[in-house]
Amino acid sequence: MSRWLRRGSNGVASRAMSGSWPPGGFPGLDQASYLITSPVTRRYNCLAWGAGESERRWEPDALGQYYWPPGIPRELTLNAFSQAYETLGYRLCYGSALEEGRQKIAIFAIEMNGIERPTHVALQLESGSWTSKLGDCEDIEHFALESLNGPLYGRPVIFMHRARPKQVA
Repeated sequence: MSRWLRRGSNGVASRAMSGSWPPGGFPGLDQASYLITSPVTRRYNCLAWGAGESERRWEPDALGQYYWPPGIPRELTLNAFSQAYETLGYRLCYGSALEEGRQKIAIFAIEMNGIERPTHVALQLESGSWTSKLGDCEDIEHFALESLNGPLYGRPVIFMHRARPKQVA
């Protein structure tokens, strides 16, 4: 994944600039807690970003307009999301703590009519920070997973991990 970094112009004490996402959508996300790492694009979404892809959207849409792993139900459920990431070698794990040699994802959800519906996927970096594609807005590196908790994404409810992929030089 290539990185595109946009910072403020305050020199050494630089901070992240404001993003294009809806104001108030992430009450725990302030300018000191994230960096914008890509420009706005609709080419991919958070589901693809969590899978390590930035060339196509992942979506369990019923019409099959977007990519979804073959054989996985095209439904907006935590079970379908978990199964989709299992196709990439992820397995359920406990919590967001950084684990040596492991790459983690966090699946966020909001309760709707008594059912938790998945809303977002964040990917943990080797540093322990997290990276997220915020809808059709920018990608960000956020230093605390919980900084995205709020009315848009809810909270992380499922954690999965796999062996960290080797970096190609």
